[in-house]
Amino acid sequence: VDVDIATHISIYDDGPNRSLLLVETADRPGLLVDLVKIFTVINVNVESGEFDTEELLAKAKFHVSYKGEAIIKPLQQVLANSLRYFLRRPTTEEASF
Repeated sequence: VDVDIATHISIYDDGPNRSLLLVETADRPGLLVDLVKIFTVINVNVESGEFDTEELLAKAKFHVSYKGEAIIKPLQQVLANSLRYFLRRPTTEEASF
């Protein structure tokens, strides 16, 4: 069954020293590892996280920071764009972006 599940990413300030990142996307093997790799590439620290699946939907909640501080708006956009790019459906052509 090929079901198209949209990716939703939200980032909120969660105090002066961290941000709350919410990700909903299609579940697949290795998803959590891929999320952590993305955080590592852009130097975002994960303080804590929760991961849950509901049928074909994966829901992740992370408390994240950058250099011990909440993630500022420009970096929030970089993080959200990076996640959207790497979580796109594997059949998406590279040239379409």
